[in-house]
Amino acid sequence: MVARIAFLLIALTVVMGCQSDPSPIGSLPPPSYNAPRATPLPPAHAVVVPVPPPAPRSTPAVTSNVKPAAIAPRGVPAAWIPKTPLRNWQWIVVHHSATPTGGAVAFDREHKAKGWDGLGYDFVIGNGTDTGNGQVEVGYRWVQQLMGAHAKTPDNRFNDQGVGICLVGNFDETNPTAQQLQSLTRLVAFLMRTYHIAPDHIVGHGDTKITACPGKHMNVAGVRRSAAQMLAGSSSDGPAGLPTARADGTTELLRPSYHKPASR
Repeated sequence: MVARIAFLLIALTVVMGCQSDPSPIGSLPPPSYNAPRATPLPPAHAVVVPVPPPAPRSTPAVTSNVKPAAIAPRGVPAAWIPKTPLRNWQWIVVHHSATPTGGAVAFDREHKAKGWDGLGYDFVIGNGTDTGNGQVEVGYRWVQQLMGAHAKTPDNRFNDQGVGICLVGNFDETNPTAQQLQSLTRLVAFLMRTYHIAPDHIVGHGDTKITACPGKHMNVAGVRRSAAQMLAGSSSDGPAGLPTARADGTTELLRPSYHKPASR
């Protein structure tokens, strides 16, 4: 009995000691907010590998294997012979101006007013108003062998590979003059022989897209036949009946004052 009482006294002493002993957490010093802050690391320097800018995309002029010096047959006007490498022309597209008067200079001015870089045709054949009746004017596009701006289509082949010839006049109302048809036939024959263009690649503007050009009174099929007949009777020096070069027979337009994409 005495032993049991002694054991209970010892246990009571231990329990009271644990309750009176302060907690270890309560004895820790209070937190301090004045400690020095950590300095952030400087950002890592990115290594930039210089990349050269992409080369500008350009479409080189498509040239044929015909040399300018090899296409100067007897009787062909000098202005019809470009001095630059030739494009691979495959089409001839005939237009009318749909106006009673005009010429290359007037059309050049009108096309620039539309925001184009200049006259959209390669050749203009006058009707006796601004220029001579049947006079063939040579545009700067032909001189420089540039892509045309006269027959825009989704694939643009008639501008890129087509020679544009415009006759002054409204052929929904009147007929082209005999002199215009004669000059057109001679010019078409020259282009057919030089570039080996087949008769079925001589077309009117209306054959390339929905348009009334070159007018109901322009017989493109007749021009095909006449040019083919002229070539059939031509000599090795050049198509028979081609006009000789003369001062007032052709007009070369000045270079355009600015360049920008042209369309029509």
